[in-house]
Amino acid sequence: MSGVWAGACFSRVRPTPLSNPRLVAHSPSALRLLGLSPDQVSRPGFVGYMSGNKILPGSEPASHCYCGYQFWTLLWTTGRWLCVATWGEVVGPGGQRWELQLKGSGKTPYSRFADGRKVLRSSIREFLCSEAMHYLGIPTTRAGSCITSDDTVTRDILYSGHPIQERCTVITRIAPTFIRFGSFEIFKTRDRETGRVGPSVGREDILHQLIDFVTQSYYPQVHIQEPEDRRARTALFFRDLCVRTAHLVSAWQCAGFCHGVLNTDNMSIVGVTIDYGPYGFLDRYDPGHICNGSDNEGRYAYDQQPRVCRWNLGKLAEALSPLLSEEDTLLALQLYDSEFEKSYLKKMRLKLGLCKEEEDDSDLIESLLDTMHTTGCDFTNGFQCLSRVTIPESQDSTTEREIEEVVEYLLEECASPQQLVQSNRPKMPPHQLHMFQQLMETAPEVLQALGLRPESLQQEIAKMQNMDKLKEMSVEEKRSGDRAVWLEWLSRYSHRLHRDLDSGTDVSKVNEVRLSTMKQNNPRFILRNHILQTAIEHAEKGDFSEVRHLYQMLQTPYQHVGGVGSPGPVVEAREDGGTVASRDRGGRGEGGEEAGAVGGVAVGSAVSQYYSKPPDWALTLCVT
Repeated sequence: MSGVWAGACFSRVRPTPLSNPRLVAHSPSALRLLGLSPDQVSRPGFVGYMSGNKILPGSEPASHCYCGYQFWTLLWTTGRWLCVATWGEVVGPGGQRWELQLKGSGKTPYSRFADGRKVLRSSIREFLCSEAMHYLGIPTTRAGSCITSDDTVTRDILYSGHPIQERCTVITRIAPTFIRFGSFEIFKTRDRETGRVGPSVGREDILHQLIDFVTQSYYPQVHIQEPEDRRARTALFFRDLCVRTAHLVSAWQCAGFCHGVLNTDNMSIVGVTIDYGPYGFLDRYDPGHICNGSDNEGRYAYDQQPRVCRWNLGKLAEALSPLLSEEDTLLALQLYDSEFEKSYLKKMRLKLGLCKEEEDDSDLIESLLDTMHTTGCDFTNGFQCLSRVTIPESQDSTTEREIEEVVEYLLEECASPQQLVQSNRPKMPPHQLHMFQQLMETAPEVLQALGLRPESLQQEIAKMQNMDKLKEMSVEEKRSGDRAVWLEWLSRYSHRLHRDLDSGTDVSKVNEVRLSTMKQNNPRFILRNHILQTAIEHAEKGDFSEVRHLYQMLQTPYQHVGGVGSPGPVVEAREDGGTVASRDRGGRGEGGEEAGAVGGVAVGSAVSQYYSKPPDWALTLCVT
C-alpha cells in the first residue's frame, strides 16, 4: 500500500498548467453561485484561474482520496480533480458554501498511472449535461466553465487499439460538496469477494472526523438533533441520505436519464447527480437500455438504476459499520424502497396529468411503458403526444376520431422494424448464444466458471429471437400492430382521466390545469447523444458555437415549439433549483451532414432535429 494513501482524505497538490487555455463555454447561472458576474468572465484572469494556470488568492488546492465499487468489484479510484480553497469551499453571495473543482487539471497523488486529464469531448458532455439536469429540475452538480487548450493526451476512444491525440480540457464544477460514498470506503474492511481493504482501514479516528464534518456541514438538522451521540447522528444521516437518493433516482427514471457508471465513487453524500461519464437520455423506450458501451453485463442499465443505487447504499453502510448498526441499515434501506415508489408514482402521475391518486395507477403506468417498449416509441416525445388527449365529458363521450388523431401522432414516434432490428442486435454472435443457451440447460456451472450471468444471457437470447421476428415484419404490419396496442391503451387512459372529474366540475378548466401540469413535467428538449455528438465534432474543429447554442436551448427544456407531438403554445421553463462518443463512419443517413442555420448557427437541416426522435445514423453511436 502506498504511504500517501494511508490515513489521507485529501492531499495538497497544485494543478498542471495548460498551454494556450481558451474558453469553450460558461454558465452565467452557475458562476453567479460563486458571486461571479458576466463581465468578470471576459476579464483576462478568468480563464487563467478556471484552467488552473493561476491559483486563486488565499486558496489551498487539494486532491481527494476515495475508493469505490466498480461493476460489483472494490477497486482503487483516483482523485484526478482539484478542490480550490481549504476543503474546496467558496462562500457565495447568499452565505452558502460551495465546493469548487477543476476536473481534468492534472496528476494527483492518487492518479496512479493515469495523467489526470480530461479531453474536449467528455468535458463538453459533462458541462452541458450538468446544466441540462439543473434546468430539468433534477438535483445535480453545476458546471461553471469549460476550458480547452493546445496540450494533448493520447486516448483510445473505443479501446480498439487505435489511439488518437485529444485536447486537454478542464471543467469547473460546483456543488455543496463532492464527498461521495467512496470517500468513506477508504475505511472499508476486507471485502468478501476481492479480499481488498480500504487504504485507511482501521483509522476510526479519521472516520469519526469525516462523519462529524459531513453531518455538521451538510446535515445540520442531524447534528442539532444528536449533538453528543455520533452513532445516532450517523444513523440519521444515513436515513436522510437514503431518502434523498430515492428521490434522485425517481427523477432520473421519470426523465429517462441513464447515468451509465453508478459506481459507489460516483454517488454523492448529499443526493445530487455527480460525475457525468457515458450518460444518455432514452430515445426509444427500452427498460434494458445500456448507455455505457463498456457495460457488457447491463449492470447499469436504465431499469437497474433503482436497484443499483440501493446496493450502493448498502455498501456505504458497510463502510460506516463501526458507527452504523445492521438494524439501522435495514430500516433505512426499507425507507429507500418506499420513498422511491412513492416519489416515482407521484412524478409519473404528473407526467400523465392525473389529478387524483388511484390504486391501479401503477398498472396504468406499467402498461403505458410496455406499450412504448413494444412499439419502440420515443420516450420523451411519446409523453408529449399524450398531452393531446382531453378529459371526456363522460366515459362514453370520447370520440373514436379524437383517439385516432392522437394515435397518428404516436405512430410517428414509433420505431420501424429495421430500427428495432438494429437496436436488438445481441452483442454475441448467434452461434455463441445458441451454445450458451444449451449450457444454461445442461451445465449451468460452466457458465458460472466463465463468469457469465444467466440473466444477461437470457436478455441476449431474447434480443436475438426478437430480432429474427422483426426481420420478417413489414412496415405495414408493424404499423398495424402498433395502432392496435395504442388504441387499447388510450381507451384505458381516457377512462382513467374521466375518473378525475367530480360532479359538477368544469371539464374545460380541469383540462386546462391538466395540460399545464403535463407541460411542466414533460420536457420538450433533452440532450440526446446524436445532438451532443454533432456539437462535439464542431468543437473539435475549433467551432464552439454549437456547444453554446445547446447551452442556450437546455435552459428552457419545457418550452414547447411546433412540430409532431407538440401540444400547443410556448410555455416558459421552470427555474428549479472518462466518456467517449464515436460514430460508425459508414454514413449518417438523412439529416446528418447537410448544414442549415438555427439562431445563426450552422447545424442540421431544421429546428425539428433538436426535438425529433434520432435519425438512423444515431443508432450506431457508442458511448463508453
